[in-house]
Amino acid sequence: MSLLFSPLTLRGTTLRNRAWVAPMCQYSAVDGMPNDWHLVHLGGLARGGAGLVISEATAVTPEGRISPADTGIWNDEQAAAWQRVNAFVREQGAVPGIQLAHAGRKASTQRPWEGRGYVEPADGGWQTVGPSPLAFGDWPAPRELSREDIADVVRAFAEAARRADAAGFEVAELHAAHGYLLHQFLSPLSNQRTDEYGGSLENRSRIVVEAADAVRAVWPESRPLLVRLSATDWAEGGWTVEETVQLSKELAAHGVDLVDVSSGGLAPHQRIEVGPGYQVPFARAVREGSGLPTAAVGLITEPAQAEAVLAEGAADAVLLARAVLRDPHWPLRAAAELGDEVAWPVQYERAKPA
Repeated sequence: MSLLFSPLTLRGTTLRNRAWVAPMCQYSAVDGMPNDWHLVHLGGLARGGAGLVISEATAVTPEGRISPADTGIWNDEQAAAWQRVNAFVREQGAVPGIQLAHAGRKASTQRPWEGRGYVEPADGGWQTVGPSPLAFGDWPAPRELSREDIADVVRAFAEAARRADAAGFEVAELHAAHGYLLHQFLSPLSNQRTDEYGGSLENRSRIVVEAADAVRAVWPESRPLLVRLSATDWAEGGWTVEETVQLSKELAAHGVDLVDVSSGGLAPHQRIEVGPGYQVPFARAVREGSGLPTAAVGLITEPAQAEAVLAEGAADAVLLARAVLRDPHWPLRAAAELGDEVAWPVQYERAKPA
């Protein structure tokens, strides 16, 4: 059996393989409620053979949404709506996961197909928040969070995790990447505070550690907690790979089970060196430097390439995004190409390669 289709156990949860679906925003919710689109989208990816299917960045507060059309889990009605989605994902043999998120200064934006601009409060948007009153590009500057506000955000992550458990999610991931709120605290480019949440690496990392502690306290002991980190801002003076490794070491001591390693998203002037598997070296650095398992993401498109990432020890799993949008049955195709025997949906058995 290939490494890609070998199971992976994190705490008390076993994932059938290491080809996982990354969180991908769908901008298709109303008032944060998942609907039939999310059922078909996530359910179809589970049916396609993935081991873990992580829902889109799901906001822990209304103002934490990237756009007004994002899903949320800040109330019990949303949690109940997620139950149907998760039940179907589980029926297909995949593990349902949730990415808990707060967009911070990058919130209140338009859906991509409607433009990338800021949505004004008069048009259904809201005042954004951040660690410091520093704007992202030409968008409005956020309101600086007070210490009390920060405590409220941490509590919101914990309450969202409690609801996620009730909704049937089996893996939780904290979104501390891509320039969203937790990442904004990590990077000196967006955090210029002078209190205990700014300045040193320990201080800038404090809210991430507090959120991990708060979530771990309510999240079942048998279920894994992941954190997505941007390993670098790809911008001078920003967050670095070395800091990512140090934070990952700290998170290991606070109940985090795996780091999902991405990059960028914080600075409009970032200069990303894109190429096949361009973020894989970051996953390797975190894995080797922290001792935590990692997942690699970023232009991993072919089965042999994914297998090599695992075989070379760069990561313990791969996360797929655009590749599975183009081919929702990518894992089933990959298994055939790698010579693995995996179960297909019985309704599709007639199409299974000989």
